[in-house]
Amino acid sequence: MNKVIMMGRLTRDPEVRYSQGASQTAIARFSLAVDRRWKREGEPDADFFNCTVFGRQADFVEKYLRQGTKVVITGRIQNDNYTNKEGQKVYSVQIIVDEIEFAESKNAAASGAGAPAYQADSRPSPSQAAGDGFMSIPDGAEEELPFN
Repeated sequence: MNKVIMMGRLTRDPEVRYSQGASQTAIARFSLAVDRRWKREGEPDADFFNCTVFGRQADFVEKYLRQGTKVVITGRIQNDNYTNKEGQKVYSVQIIVDEIEFAESKNAAASGAGAPAYQADSRPSPSQAAGDGFMSIPDGAEEELPFN
């Protein structure tokens, strides 16, 4: 089985071309930046994948997707190996996309692509009354709690 599911943001506007022949088929290419779940110091925060889409999905990509758009894709991994002009073997991989969906609303994308929906400073601290029906724990009560 060869199936991949990824969520990430387009690193640039998609490139769209049309095949030659009687029935022209749209072919869209774009790069997807996928955040790494675990980050080590000195290593990149994201991986970048070259994606290719055909047909009606490529028309969708051309019409609606731009740099920074967050999407979820499903597809398959395909080797794209070749020998360059110097005779060296070049190894690469691309994702052939079967399905693509938006991963955020248009409003969320417009309000600050990639920014979290909240700011850490805006959350009430535990001692503040949040007005949401929860009781504040008084200072010094930690010693009386059965768990720490």
